[in-house]
Amino acid sequence: MSANRVQPKLIIHGGAGSSLKGKGGADAVRKSLCAVVEEVYAQLLSGVTATEAVVLGCQLLENDPRFNAGTGSVLQSDGQIRMSASLMNGAKQSFSGVINTSRIKNPIDLALFLQDSDDRVLSDYGSADLLRELNIPLYDPLTEVRLQEWIQERAGNFDKAMAGVVAERELVTEAGRGTIGVVALDAQGHLAAGTSTGGKGFERIGRVSDSAMPAGNYATAQAGVSCTGIGEDIMDECLAPRIVIRVTDGQSLQDAFWKSFSEAHQHGRDLGAIGLDATGAIAWGKTSEVLLAAYHNEDGMGDTLDADIGLQIGVA
Repeated sequence: MSANRVQPKLIIHGGAGSSLKGKGGADAVRKSLCAVVEEVYAQLLSGVTATEAVVLGCQLLENDPRFNAGTGSVLQSDGQIRMSASLMNGAKQSFSGVINTSRIKNPIDLALFLQDSDDRVLSDYGSADLLRELNIPLYDPLTEVRLQEWIQERAGNFDKAMAGVVAERELVTEAGRGTIGVVALDAQGHLAAGTSTGGKGFERIGRVSDSAMPAGNYATAQAGVSCTGIGEDIMDECLAPRIVIRVTDGQSLQDAFWKSFSEAHQHGRDLGAIGLDATGAIAWGKTSEVLLAAYHNEDGMGDTLDADIGLQIGVA
């Protein structure tokens, strides 16, 4: 690799929450995550930009019905699916996103289009108008697993706080916080971050996720972070910018993660995050039981599925 090029790096996540039930659950999720890492990292090596890699990774994760984003998104209390997504180009320090959009296969596609718009964050009605403007075919992201999940919760008057993080009931316990995210460093040394979600599930109509806010998805020339977990906890900590700003102020990515997650743990938050910095350092952290993340650090792929329960920071 030439002197003015860097080795690309990549980390993705498929949510955070309670422990997977048994090794079979972990193996199934690992297979899905690693397939995405392999495909996206190959594109990074071929020379695509960090933004292009992030969009591709988010599309692949949104297309996997196992995860709560795009196809396989959870239903809100009224039985409707409303999805949110955001994209941040770190080189331009440009944020864009959509909030509570419906009837689209890949919400990240709208966030990408809005990168070059004067109005870069649209709500439900605005995103619906954009769909028509772009002639994007309407798409129903509903799956049978998510429908049955909602029917069961309706019978119980929606006593759960949120839906399962992974759309396979035999693999997970009841609690979950479903989001997908991708952070990439390209061969030019540029960073980007993207995050997409179907929400908590069973929530009040109009509730807004952190995934469409800088609090949950943020990148600059120095670092990029995508968050997952309970959105309100992520917003209260303003987690993604907090980590990135600490890196900008001179902390290592690992130290920035440790400081930020120690604070979140003291505040009783339930969340996770993945990140990259401009040097190629990879880090992840969680206060939840599990973080469903995988990465490629040039030497090969790894994941976080076997990490100990509770507060933990990892580097690769």
